Amino acid sequence: MARIIPHFIQGEPVEDSGAERAPVYNPNTGEVQAELTLGDAKILNQAVASARAAFPAWAGLTPQKRARVMFAFKALLEREMDALADLLASEHGKIVADAKGDIQRGLEAIEFACGVPHLVKGEHSGAVGPGIDMYSLRQPLGVVAGITPFNFPAMIPMWMFGLALACGNCFILKPSEKDPSVPMRLAELLQEAGVPPGVFHVVHGAKPIVDAIVRHPDIAAVSFVGSSAVAEQVYADAARHGKRVQAMGGAKNHMLILPDADMERAANDLVGAAYGSAGERCMAISVAVPVGEEAADKLLPLLLDKVQALKPGPSHDAGSDFGPLVTAAHKERVEQYIAQGVDEGAELLVDGRGFALQGYEQGFFLGGSLFDRVTADMTSYQEEIFGPVLQIARADTLDQALALPSRHAYGNGAAIFTRNGAAAREFAARVEAGMVGINVPIPVPLSYYTFGGWKRSAFGDTNQHGTDGMKFWTRIKTVTARWPDAPSDASAFVLPNLS
Repeated sequence: MARIIPHFIQGEPVEDSGAERAPVYNPNTGEVQAELTLGDAKILNQAVASARAAFPAWAGLTPQKRARVMFAFKALLEREMDALADLLASEHGKIVADAKGDIQRGLEAIEFACGVPHLVKGEHSGAVGPGIDMYSLRQPLGVVAGITPFNFPAMIPMWMFGLALACGNCFILKPSEKDPSVPMRLAELLQEAGVPPGVFHVVHGAKPIVDAIVRHPDIAAVSFVGSSAVAEQVYADAARHGKRVQAMGGAKNHMLILPDADMERAANDLVGAAYGSAGERCMAISVAVPVGEEAADKLLPLLLDKVQALKPGPSHDAGSDFGPLVTAAHKERVEQYIAQGVDEGAELLVDGRGFALQGYEQGFFLGGSLFDRVTADMTSYQEEIFGPVLQIARADTLDQALALPSRHAYGNGAAIFTRNGAAAREFAARVEAGMVGINVPIPVPLSYYTFGGWKRSAFGDTNQHGTDGMKFWTRIKTVTARWPDAPSDASAFVLPNLS
């Protein structure tokens, strides 16, 4: 019998025996390995009530004490790294090395949150007027929520709740239904680290519970990562209900390759950036743009050899370059995009469809696919594929190449490979994307910077983690104070009549 994954409320697993359940698969075998308890507005109300009750005491702790809890949580993450990575790989399908990277980047966000005593310091100006001082305070919002996707079940939740908790908020996490076990384990580790019951909750569910979160009157802020269509809806709905909201959406990241680039390095980095984690990354490079026929002629043979040599395989096999896709439905969706690209006239140089692995025939595996001569009018170019598929869109000039990511509906990241400093500088200044790499294929900022895209890749005014994260999870209060001179006779001081 498959194990049951419950909610986590008030520091305890909460299982509703009459609730609807959803299967959680092992993508390597296609087998159901667990059943997830799905929640609704009722279970959310239970979590919110618990969080509201816990908030005054948690917010009332000094920042130093909350930072110590984050330090303890960081130590537990380091202790549990291998077990967490195994658990993550078994539900998501990414290879163990990628799973450890997922956890490590989340751990770095926790490290940043450990500096909360410094981060929440306000400003002070003395003597702005006769006997008048002015200062600001950063205070937590109250009960807040995060809605996270399947592709980074450790990193993205920690991006959100690390700073939110450190700043004094109580947090409700709604993880993806596809791989919920790591978020549940993180909840247990937070409690072991010293987070009191009621401060952190995990609730599971699909659209009904998302709708309940964005409309709940006692949830002050919502952070979301997922598809752009849902991100836009969450942003509009949450804002309409008076919430602070940030909503990160999809991507179509381009990498330009100039003729003077180190082609061997560019090809290696392209393969890693496009096919790592089976392409299920919002910062994956999905479009390569060689600039000029010379660049294309140098790059393509190298790239073709490397893509054909890729070895998809089981998540726990050290020889696997990438693992299966997360579900059968997602695999089918990616295969449909490959067929669409062929129908639209792109040249399919490597076809990953039909890949089968002995002993894992029911797994959700797909080989790497490579398209050449993709054009901007193709639907398969305009939409996010989110799988092990790389498209080559050729450009004659740097201006033409720059126009591709800049005119695309998404604007998460873009990269350029070149030895020409002037060209790289122009690219960084002009490209319409929120994160830029120069000879770096996946320019995900470290946790003390901020992560966020432009255009339909992000809705809202603040980015994830870094100082933007701290600002998102707190609100500022500015105080203007005047203290009159003390009377010569201290006994003459009396409280004013406030009745």
